[in-house]
Amino acid sequence: MIVPSSEVDSKYSDWLAQLDLDFCYGTDKTVLSHRKQLGPLAVQRAFYPEGNVCHLYILHPPGGVVGGDRLTINVRIQDNAHTLLTTPGATKFYRSQGKQAQQQQNLTIADKATLEWLPQENIYFPGAQVKIKTQFNLHKNAHVIAWDLHCFGLPTNDDIFTSGEVQLEFLLIQDERPLLIEKMNINYDRLNSPTGLRGHAVMAMLVANPVDEELFETIRLMLNNYSEQLVAVTLIEECLLLRYLGNSTAQCHKIFIQTWMILRPVILNRQACSPRIWAT
Repeated sequence: MIVPSSEVDSKYSDWLAQLDLDFCYGTDKTVLSHRKQLGPLAVQRAFYPEGNVCHLYILHPPGGVVGGDRLTINVRIQDNAHTLLTTPGATKFYRSQGKQAQQQQNLTIADKATLEWLPQENIYFPGAQVKIKTQFNLHKNAHVIAWDLHCFGLPTNDDIFTSGEVQLEFLLIQDERPLLIEKMNINYDRLNSPTGLRGHAVMAMLVANPVDEELFETIRLMLNNYSEQLVAVTLIEECLLLRYLGNSTAQCHKIFIQTWMILRPVILNRQACSPRIWAT
């Protein structure tokens, strides 16, 4: 059921939420060593489906974000720790009556540590006013596989993102040196611009570091199976960047999960172990 924005704004507006998570490698596995939460952000208990890697699900119990909400997630992965973070469902940003919803995600990965940041997509209802900044701070020899999926409007319901604005900023920094800086403001004009989303509703990006030329070539050849899709991959130094543009989050997930299954054994020396929440 879609709740009218006026009802959502009046009942749930101006949530201030913060979630701080620290992970360290204990005696035989990665553990959540510190957790601090303010407002409606939480985590489930950790899962260990593959032994010493910590799988954790980030929750936002209200189920949606409205104008005036401010969410902050701070994650720190200490030396040698390995954490996989995901979410149980899409994050929905509802139509705003004028206020901007803000979400900031700060992710720090220490030396020889690993973070797999694999949340479900963000869905922006028509009229949403949103600003999201995601920053990865990598130390030397850190490993990361991460994706960032955005759906503008509800394409399966022919509900087009005709109004509103989404400001996106994505940064990947290693030892204080930028590897990737992405900034984009999306509104209806940008959605339909030849230099924007070309009329598509779904925009997504996957990054992985470090990746060598051989692994890059393997991914490039795999993508030949999706020649009818707008998908491309590049390698910037050791940072792999895969982009998707289309109208199906399910198709995007399929491509990204297949890419992740190829990257993980090489980069992380582990076979893919999908979070069980993905199967529900």
